[in-house]
Amino acid sequence: QVQLVESGGGLVQAGGSLRLSCAASTLTFSSYAMGWFRQAPGKEREFVAAISWSGGSTHYADSVKGRFTISRDVAKNTVNLQMNSLKPEDTGVYYCAGRRSTVVVDAPLQYNYWGQGTQVTVSS
Repeated sequence: QVQLVESGGGLVQAGGSLRLSCAASTLTFSSYAMGWFRQAPGKEREFVAAISWSGGSTHYADSVKGRFTISRDVAKNTVNLQMNSLKPEDTGVYYCAGRRSTVVVDAPLQYNYWGQGTQVTVSS
């Protein structure tokens, strides 16, 4: 069973930056595609970014392109999300997710494992 633990959320002013991290418990982490999703109050969970097992392929939601960067450190079993130029509409609970596949996808139902989430609040 894979366990994912997110960290790095918090309160930041618009225009600021945050870096989220996701630590995975499994030694086979390197064979998983990983993704970040977010959910705002009253809204459905939405895709933010994903990265392939090798880190060679990434995919971003249009709303975060050019502002967010996803990366992974296989040696440390972590996936990171660097968030710059944050906007109030980026507010939500951010979830890390893992998929038993090398293919990058953006559908939540295609992911097998989820973390507990970390709150990100961007004030205007």
